[in-house]
Amino acid sequence: MSYTKQECFSEQTTEQLAAHYTEILRLLGEDPNREGLIKTPVRVAKAMQFLTQGYNTDPVAILNSAKFKEEYKQIVLVKDIEIYSMCEHHMLPFYGKAHVAYIPNGYITGLSKIPRVVDAFAQRLQVQERLTVQIRDCIQNTLNPLGVAVVIEAAHMCMQIRGVQKQNSVTTTSAFTGAFMKDIKTREEFMRLIGVSLH
Repeated sequence: MSYTKQECFSEQTTEQLAAHYTEILRLLGEDPNREGLIKTPVRVAKAMQFLTQGYNTDPVAILNSAKFKEEYKQIVLVKDIEIYSMCEHHMLPFYGKAHVAYIPNGYITGLSKIPRVVDAFAQRLQVQERLTVQIRDCIQNTLNPLGVAVVIEAAHMCMQIRGVQKQNSVTTTSAFTGAFMKDIKTREEFMRLIGVSLH
């Protein structure tokens, strides 16, 4: 069974979304029939479906699709994973990097599966805090490792181009389980490896 329906969008849903975006253009004072905007509602509809395709992706199935027995018990880290998500409060993008580590407890997963899990949760309407916890919990509950650590650094366009308009601000969130929470040396090793300070 496939864990994703990536880029497989319903034409009916696209048409329904496009109809709403046509009306939005009118409400903004634009003419949806002018040359430059004729295809805009369909383009935006398809873009939104792409940006939220995580709703059609099963992150647990992603991890289980490449789950292997292995006795390795040191930190496995995938860092600098690019993330692009949509703030659910203003439906504007936030983007940055995720750093994800776990300490296996009898099982490992394919390295490419970690970024796929990040995408599965990021490609939804999100807040950074929840995104961080969802990634952590998915890995913890599926692989049952000795610990999981997730740090996300992101810039939010809802802060950069509206509101306080602080273009250089970056938000850092973190979530830990097991050894990363209980053992300060293990947590410090992780933070040193990713080059991020939470202080």
